[in-house]
Order: sequence, then C-alpha cells, then structure tokens
Amino acid sequence: MSSSSSNSNSSTGATSLNNSTNAETNSVNSSNTSSNPSSAFTRFLHKSQLITGLGVTDAERAKDLEELNMRRCEKMKSELMERSPLIIFMLKHLRLSGCQVPEKNIFCVPCGSPYSSSGSSSSVAVSSSNTQNPTSVPPLHAGAYLPHPHGAIKLCAGHFFSKQHVESTIAHELVHMFDECRFKVDWTNLRHHACSEIRANNLSGDCRWTRELRRGEGIPGFGSGWTKGHQTCIRRRAITSVAANPACPSLAHAERAVNEVWESCFTDTRPFDEVY
Repeated sequence: MSSSSSNSNSSTGATSLNNSTNAETNSVNSSNTSSNPSSAFTRFLHKSQLITGLGVTDAERAKDLEELNMRRCEKMKSELMERSPLIIFMLKHLRLSGCQVPEKNIFCVPCGSPYSSSGSSSSVAVSSSNTQNPTSVPPLHAGAYLPHPHGAIKLCAGHFFSKQHVESTIAHELVHMFDECRFKVDWTNLRHHACSEIRANNLSGDCRWTRELRRGEGIPGFGSGWTKGHQTCIRRRAITSVAANPACPSLAHAERAVNEVWESCFTDTRPFDEVY
C-alpha cells in the first residue's frame, strides 16, 4: 500500500515535470519564432518590394497602400471623435437634437485617386431617386454625407494630407447631418442644398487660408480683405457642390440657388455662437 502510493506520486511528479518542460520549450520556441532574424528580414524584404515595386505586382502594391490608408484614416477618425473639441461639440448637439451618431456611421472607404483633380472637398452625395450610390461621389472629394437611408459619413481613405483635413471634413459633413436632423432638408431642392453647403463650408474650417493655399487658390482676400476672400471661398465651394447634385440642371442653376439663400444662410451659425 505504501509502495503503490509512492510509485503513484513519483509518476505524477514525472508527468508534471514533463508538462512543465514542454511548456517551457514551447514558450522558448514561440519566442525564438517571433524574434527570428530570418522572419524579420523576410518582412523587411517584402515591405521593400512593395515600396520599390521590385518582385511584386502593381495589384499587390495597390492593395498594400489601400490597407495602409484605411488604417491611418480609421486611426485619425477615432482619435478625433474622442479628442477634437469641434467634432465632440457637433456630436453633442446632434444628440441633443435627437440624432445620435454611432461611430460606425462615420467610416473610411477606398475611393478613386485623389490626384485626378487639383483639389479636394466635401459634398453631399444625393440621388434624385432617394437611393444612395457611394461611387457617385467624384474622386476629388475627401468625404461625403450619405443621407439615405439612415445618414452616414463616408471618408475617402488616402485623400487626406493631415489630421486637420480629416477634422474639417468630418465637421463639414456633420453640419449637413445637423441640418437634416433639425430642418428636414430635401437634398433634391437646390435651395436647401445650397444653404447647407454655405453653412458647412463656413463652419467647418474648410475655407481657412491655409487650406486655400494648399488648393492653389492663393491667400483668401489678398488685396481685398480677409472677409471677402473667406466669402469667395465659401461661395465657390457651395456652387461646385450644388452643381454636382443630380437634380441640378446646370452651373447657372447652382449659382442662382446659392445667391438666393446667401444672406440668410451665411449668417446662420447654429449650433455655434460664431464662426469656428
């Protein structure tokens, strides 16, 4: 009885020792694998190939760049939704107006090449049939407000040159969302659309002089005063966006719509007390 118990304990001890040794061996192997110079070199070599184009296809390079742009876009978006006073303020007032905006409703997607046009802007993507096709937004846009069916904001990954650009794009589209929430905007009505574009460009920071310089428009108001230059930027961008509305017959109709609502919409800074 005593001998049998001793043998059993010895067997159990040996088994535990073997299990412990195996666990340590697996841990060491795992550590060696993760720090394997060969694996690190392989990753470095593959990344170098993607950068230089040697040994990889154009499709592989494009896919890698797309994934990188998506990660950067999502990271900037999340940080801005948590820390940007401008974005937090707009989200708060949308919530107070009865329009909660889940983070998933602001999303990054691959868009067309940002280099197909000399500038980038934001716009409302609308359809006269009240259906939404994200691919209808021209490639030059950094983002778009998608009013149907539930209201969402699309950000074009890879079209941004800074976090501030992402911030002003989100703010621009949140103004559109706020207008639809508070004022029940009909996006096929050119006057409605024009008013929201005037407000969005005025309140989001889209017409900062630094942004105008980057667009190649020169310093706003140079020689004519800052205020006039700021208004020129807002008017130009509003007309461009309204002209892209499928319900707009021509550029002349877009200009007329913007002119008709200019006075009342330019001075309307809700939910802000003044221009940001």
